[in-house]
Amino acid sequence: MADQELAHQERNEFRFEPLDKKVHDRAAFCCEHEALNVYLKEKAGQEVQKRVAAVYVLTPDGKTVAGYYTLSQYTIETGELRRKCSTPAPSEVRQVASDSVGRLARSKEFQGAGLGEILLMGALEKALLHSRNIASLAVVVDAKDEKARNFYLSYGFVDLPDHPNRCLCSCRRLSNYSRSRLRDKVKVPSVEALKEQISRKSSHPTSTRCYIPPAWPSARFNS
Repeated sequence: MADQELAHQERNEFRFEPLDKKVHDRAAFCCEHEALNVYLKEKAGQEVQKRVAAVYVLTPDGKTVAGYYTLSQYTIETGELRRKCSTPAPSEVRQVASDSVGRLARSKEFQGAGLGEILLMGALEKALLHSRNIASLAVVVDAKDEKARNFYLSYGFVDLPDHPNRCLCSCRRLSNYSRSRLRDKVKVPSVEALKEQISRKSSHPTSTRCYIPPAWPSARFNS
C-alpha cells in the first residue's frame, strides 16, 4: 500500500479506485445530500462485501475521497422501453438487464471543479466495458433532485416512465459514442490545476462556467 501512495504522490493526479474501507477516508467525506454521506460511511462497505453493488471512489492521493459512484444490476421491462422511451429492445423477452448508477456524489471540498462530470464519465466507461462482456441494454441513473436530473438529461439520458427522477441511456448510444471518447473524458487534470480552478471560481462567484479539461471533446452523447 505504501507503493500505491508513493505512486499517487509522484503523479499527483486523480484516479478511480475500488472502495477500500481500510484505506479510503470515508468519515471525512461530505456532499450536499446527507443520505449519500451516510451511505458511503455506513453502508457502502457492506454492499461491496455482499456483492450488492460495486463502489468506486475518485481520489487524488489514495486516501481522500473526492467523489464516488456505485454500479449494480437493474432489470427493465422491454415493453415499457419500446412504448415510452423509443429504446431498441428485443420483443421476444419481457425483461432485460441493465447497469444502474445508483449513487453518484462529489465532495463539497471539490465543488466547482467539474468532478461531477468526471465521475459520470468514469461510471459510463465502466458500464460500457461491462456491457461488452456481459450483455446489458442500458445504463440507468437515479437523480436525487431536479438539478441532478437536468445534469443527466444534458448528457443524453431520457426519463424512465413511471419512475420519478430515474433516467436511462442505452448502451448502443454509448457504444456509438465509443469507449475511446469516453476514456478521453475520464482524464482528469492535476491536483494543482483543480485547486487553481476552484480558487478562480471563488474569486469570481458570479461565474457559472464548469471546469472542462482541454483533453475533453466538446460533444456529448448526441452523435
